[in-house]
Amino acid sequence: MITSNEETLNRLKAGDESVFDAVYKQYYKGLCAFASQYVAETETEEIVQEVMMWLWENRAMLVPQMSLKSLLFTIVKNKCLNNITHNQIKQRVHEKLYAKFENQFEDPDFYIEGELIALATKAIRELPEEYRKAFEMNRFGHLTYNEIAERTGVSPKTIAYRISQSLKILRTELKEYMPLFLALLH
Repeated sequence: MITSNEETLNRLKAGDESVFDAVYKQYYKGLCAFASQYVAETETEEIVQEVMMWLWENRAMLVPQMSLKSLLFTIVKNKCLNNITHNQIKQRVHEKLYAKFENQFEDPDFYIEGELIALATKAIRELPEEYRKAFEMNRFGHLTYNEIAERTGVSPKTIAYRISQSLKILRTELKEYMPLFLALLH
């Protein structure tokens, strides 16, 4: 189907899809092999497909006197070099970010736990004073409702109510972070 370079380019320019298919089949494997000299094999097919799409989308600009083969290989080479440059820039950015946040990346669980503990502590501190005292005595002091009632001079039912309300408030305040709290517990 592909005859001369000039005829191929003229027919591509005219929008002949059968010629485009023939060009695609003729050059695809060779362009992939060529691209693999520059980039990882996982990226070669994507680059070659982009070049072929570029060829079809820009067919109106083709000049019949140019070499189609040279054009395709040059564009593939340039795309590969751009890809390498892009990956190098991305690597440098990652290295800079890593250096900046190195202590957090070394133990991300520690960082996340610290943030969650700070959020929980803040939410507990903001509870109404009587609720907070009852909650802390129960959860951190490991006292029963009866023991807390004896120390504060109120009934065990009042302590149960205060702790219940504290939990309700904390669940509301920390609802966005509950999945993280649960994940850390496991």
